Amino acid sequence: MAKNLKRRLARIGNRIGVWMYRTLDGRLASGRKDVRVLMITTPGRRTGIPRSTCMRYLKTSDGFVVWGTGSGSPRDPDWFRNLRAAKVAQVQVGADKLEVRARELVGQERDDTWNGVVLAQAPEVAKYARKAGRRIPVAVLTPIQERGS
Repeated sequence: MAKNLKRRLARIGNRIGVWMYRTLDGRLASGRKDVRVLMITTPGRRTGIPRSTCMRYLKTSDGFVVWGTGSGSPRDPDWFRNLRAAKVAQVQVGADKLEVRARELVGQERDDTWNGVVLAQAPEVAKYARKAGRRIPVAVLTPIQERGS
């Protein structure tokens, strides 16, 4: 399948997923009870236009841990690159809407979280990291203000 067609299909799939998440307040977001999904909205790093995407997360005492495998893409996903540029984002977890501060983990903290949290709780993620052939970025999203439920 051509690269452009794959990208277009992925964008269409993302739009459908975002619409479903908003419409159903996150119900049916993952299809598995043990997988939690949130929707994050950040301004595009070049356009400033709000961009939303749904992703898996793990809850820790620090907040929500997210990672950018991009389903095994050789480059960091756009949502993660937008998050790096914005530092602050809006998150919807189920029906709850929060403003969060994003902090990309680096060095030993990143490695400890990747191995001790992400791979420990979601070992199936390793296959995407292998396919990507790059260091997968990891961030913690810390709630800074509730925006209403």
